[in-house]
Amino acid sequence: MYTERIRSEQGKRIAACMLCHEGACRDACRDMDPARILRALYFDNREEAAALLPASYDRASLEEARKACPVHVDLPAIMAELDRERDKLEGKGDADLVDLSCDICGVRLENPFLLSSSVVASSYEMCARAFEMGWAGACFKTLCLMDIHEASPRFSAVRSAAGEWYGFKNIEQLSDHSMEENLECFRRLKKEYPGKIIIASIMGRSEEEWEYLARAVEEAGADVIECNFSCPNMEEKGTGSDVGQDPDTVRRYTRAVKRATSLPVLAKMTPNITDMRVPALAAVEGGADGIAAINTIKSITGVNLDTQVPHPSVHGKSMLGGYSGPAVKPIALRFIAEMAECEGLKACHISGMGGVKTWRDAVEFILLGAGSLQVTTAVMEYGYRIIDDLLSGLKIYMAQRNYTHISQFLGASLDSLVENDEMERDTVVFPVVDKEACTGCGRCFVSCRDGGHQALVWNSETKRPKLNGAKCVGCGLCALVCPRGAIHQSRRISREKKD
Repeated sequence: MYTERIRSEQGKRIAACMLCHEGACRDACRDMDPARILRALYFDNREEAAALLPASYDRASLEEARKACPVHVDLPAIMAELDRERDKLEGKGDADLVDLSCDICGVRLENPFLLSSSVVASSYEMCARAFEMGWAGACFKTLCLMDIHEASPRFSAVRSAAGEWYGFKNIEQLSDHSMEENLECFRRLKKEYPGKIIIASIMGRSEEEWEYLARAVEEAGADVIECNFSCPNMEEKGTGSDVGQDPDTVRRYTRAVKRATSLPVLAKMTPNITDMRVPALAAVEGGADGIAAINTIKSITGVNLDTQVPHPSVHGKSMLGGYSGPAVKPIALRFIAEMAECEGLKACHISGMGGVKTWRDAVEFILLGAGSLQVTTAVMEYGYRIIDDLLSGLKIYMAQRNYTHISQFLGASLDSLVENDEMERDTVVFPVVDKEACTGCGRCFVSCRDGGHQALVWNSETKRPKLNGAKCVGCGLCALVCPRGAIHQSRRISREKKD
């Protein structure tokens, strides 16, 4: 998303939006809600943005909205460009007819989007507000019998050039509310929102504790249990990710939970391991009905160069903490795909998480085998309101491809994943430069010269690169570094013909 922004002037204008709560632009504009349209554009939901733009509107009113904006986002220019490109978009199609319902181990969800077990799902008020905004359910912040004390501060972030969180670190643990407080939340939520799903995340220190917690949450109205075998931040040894790295303990604790409940059970896996399939298979052997993945990755997001203390600093000390956000999505997708392809796990539901921010992220997880999706970091940065574009973007994607149900493309990308020795290596695709889009910046030349195969020759007179086909191996580096998106692939040819 950010890459596309920096390749257009409109993208830069959109990136300037602060995504205000009750934006001044909305109050100043008479015939549209520019804040909602900007949010749709920000989250890569262009068809929805175009649908929200009126067929005709008062441009003078947009100028007033621009003046009211704290940073004076160029609303007239953004809307004018969106208006011009409206006819080139595919449109929403029959998006309103798409059925987003799915299930977790037989428990029906109205759509695949859930809050994941974290601070974003830690009270009645929070979950109720999310449910009313369209989230299908919540995996409540992990219940335990431990005395939880949290550090302050406990968050840090790595930002993109546009200021967004690229990666997010937390050193937070489990729910610090009492068991009875949390169970009362379950009771109220199930009474007042019977169509929403409550997943009870639990963590024990012994088989007896796991059994007790499982019975308690079932009696309080939980629909599904998620066993937290993966929190990397636990103060008490032998809990969280310490468990998730030990298949025997995973198997034993899963069996304890299954003894105590009739509810479906998910085992939440840690990514702080080489092969997630090993503990996942152990969980299934213990009776787990599905897998949740991934939890956060142990990390250090950076070091304060003045104090020389890693972030976040708590009285001059720090610790390894759980990393999440867009940066972990490629790792999450890898683990999801490996488990979805694993013969012993193919019957299991996979609830996927790890960097879901836009509807595009959601589609990628589904294509690689995740039947439901959990979100935390994007909600922490942007609020529950992101559900609007997650839902509409997914519906539009499905309608444009004539999908009526998520099951029709669940795992559809898995067949295209092959082992290293099966990858085709006998053909090559050359880069082609769009001369009109190329500005002659030379970024492609520098990268190819210093990090590639020296296949680009720089013409100092024309200030443009020229391809030396004899040296080019078709690696694609030049296209990746081009800030204008001016380099594309040519047709694929055999390596023998190239030589």
